[in-house]
Amino acid sequence: MNTPHLNRKLVLEAPMRSADGAGGYTETWAAMGTLWAEVTARSGAERQIAGASVSRVGFRIVVRGAPMGSSVRPAPDQRFREGNRCFVIRAVAEHDPRGKFLTCFADEEVAA
Repeated sequence: MNTPHLNRKLVLEAPMRSADGAGGYTETWAAMGTLWAEVTARSGAERQIAGASVSRVGFRIVVRGAPMGSSVRPAPDQRFREGNRCFVIRAVAEHDPRGKFLTCFADEEVAA
């Protein structure tokens, strides 16, 4: 197994919910830390959502491993941010048997 080339700086963000005063909530994103990553495109598709065309691209994002429960260990429904780009994490798995690296399967959606 080749060692991943961690050459992109990504910010790990987690959703934070706050009461909106009307019985609902608003969702914002809080930075959890900065991680170096290897980002590889997997597949892409285009679909219609509410009459708008949305392009979705899947990515495999490899980062250094972190213990379960660590605030810098990525988890599903968190996201990575790189400038204006956001990669929503769908699943996380150990990249190697020793857990030195983690593989995150993420989607980037862009409205056309």
